[in-house]
Amino acid sequence: MDMVEWDGLTFEGNSIALFGAKLLVVKARRGMLGCGYLNVAAAEKLGHALAVVTGVSCYDDMLHAEVKQVSSEARNLGVVPGMTGAEALKTMN
Repeated sequence: MDMVEWDGLTFEGNSIALFGAKLLVVKARRGMLGCGYLNVAAAEKLGHALAVVTGVSCYDDMLHAEVKQVSSEARNLGVVPGMTGAEALKTMN
C-alpha cells in the first residue's frame, strides 16, 4: 500500500506489477479510481463507486488523466466522464 497525496488530501494507493504494466487503484473514502484493468461491470454488480482512467503507468498519471468510464454509484456521487482523476477522487472522498 502507498499513500497518494493530492491538494492536501491523502488517499490509499495500490500498485501490482504485471507483465510489462501495472494494475493501479487509488481508494477514496466512498469509492476508487482505477486503471483500465478494472471492470466497471464488476463494480456495478458489487455496488461500488469506480472511475476508470486509461493509458496510465503511475499514480501521478492517474490524477491528471481524464476519467473514461464510471459506475452508476460513482455517478450518483457526482463523478462523470471527462473530469480528471484528481477531481473524481475529491468527489468520492
